[in-house]
Amino acid sequence: MRRHCTADLAITATGDARLVLSVAAHAPTLPVDEHLEATLDGSPLRVTEVVDPHGARLHLLDVTAGEVRVSYRATVEGRAEPLAVSALDEIVYLRPSRYAESDSLGPTARREFRGLEGTELLFGVSSWVGERLAYVPGSSLPTDGAVRTLLSSQGVCRDYAHLVVGLLRALDVPARLASVYAPGLDPMDFHAVAEAASDGRWCVVDATTLAPRSSLLRIAAGRDASDTAFLSVRGGGVSLDDLTVTATADELPDDDLTRLVSLG
Repeated sequence: MRRHCTADLAITATGDARLVLSVAAHAPTLPVDEHLEATLDGSPLRVTEVVDPHGARLHLLDVTAGEVRVSYRATVEGRAEPLAVSALDEIVYLRPSRYAESDSLGPTARREFRGLEGTELLFGVSSWVGERLAYVPGSSLPTDGAVRTLLSSQGVCRDYAHLVVGLLRALDVPARLASVYAPGLDPMDFHAVAEAASDGRWCVVDATTLAPRSSLLRIAAGRDASDTAFLSVRGGGVSLDDLTVTATADELPDDDLTRLVSLG
């Protein structure tokens, strides 16, 4: 499979600030042809890359007041092997987090999914969340967590993922959120999915079913959306004026919802 992805951002900075971008594909074992450039009022900006504990590549830009433009292009060949679940993962991704309040979701999880385990549990949580929530763009706030999503019965991809993650953690299944490029997604944007530990590997759980899971391309993973935001700011104020994301694949596979799939 050949996948091509792009991200273009237009940002206005009102003063000195450090921008942290999380837009680069994370496919360390695959051939990747990519290019990232950034400008401030038309002049090139220095870009520094750092790698987070899970291998996600973050790019730092130190800017002054002005118009910042970022352009990222990548073509990735093939599919990677599933990522293994480490001993540390099994600890970190069972803990409640800011947007995945598994401690509060425990009673609901135990009531709704009693008797399910393994693959049946992953499929059960995914279908339950997909049926319980309505996908409504603009219906949630950036500060909404899984509990509020459940109460409102609506949200967008990150809300679906947070609820899946919170329910699985409440049932002692390590789970986390991953940001991805998603060929087949409509309307196109960055996408968020859950990953759950199964037989020692990370598997995708996407209750939205908006894009084929085997076409997804990993960007970053973490406890919840606070670890995977495509743009973070330290220092001065900025506004995001425009964001355009594309993701295509030379073949868009059917998604067999009866089998487990890992990000590749």
